[in-house]
Amino acid sequence: MRLNELKPPPGSKKKRRRLARGRGSGRGGTAGRGHKGQKSRSGFSAGAGWEGGRSRLIMRLPKRGFSRAKEPVQIVNLRDLNRLEAGATVTPESLVAAGLVRKAERAIKILGDGELLVKGLVVRIGAISKGAAAAITATGGRVSGVVDEEQT
Repeated sequence: MRLNELKPPPGSKKKRRRLARGRGSGRGGTAGRGHKGQKSRSGFSAGAGWEGGRSRLIMRLPKRGFSRAKEPVQIVNLRDLNRLEAGATVTPESLVAAGLVRKAERAIKILGDGELLVKGLVVRIGAISKGAAAAITATGGRVSGVVDEEQT
């Protein structure tokens, strides 16, 4: 088989519609755009929320409150900590080394999803859920971080 012998499978290539190529083509004259109007003109594109030229609803409604962009939090679950050795110290740097998070500088939170099988972990992370903290202390470990009331 050579490069010049390659052919696409039958039915995979479809001919494009050739618009405005005379009346005999079936798409001459207005080229399938109907007659006149904004949508028949070249360059028209109705984006999201387009209302025919009048002011968009989202712009007409009053705006209230504010939006604060939250800092992204890297999440580590209890089942992920099973990769570490027994008695290991869990720090942002050790989690990066284990491949559980990407950046040690970003906020990290440990959540209580899964079962912790490793015993005696010493956790020094910024945020940890109540359930995860209880599971770590139940396996003989220590937690020194901010324990959150709810699991997010």
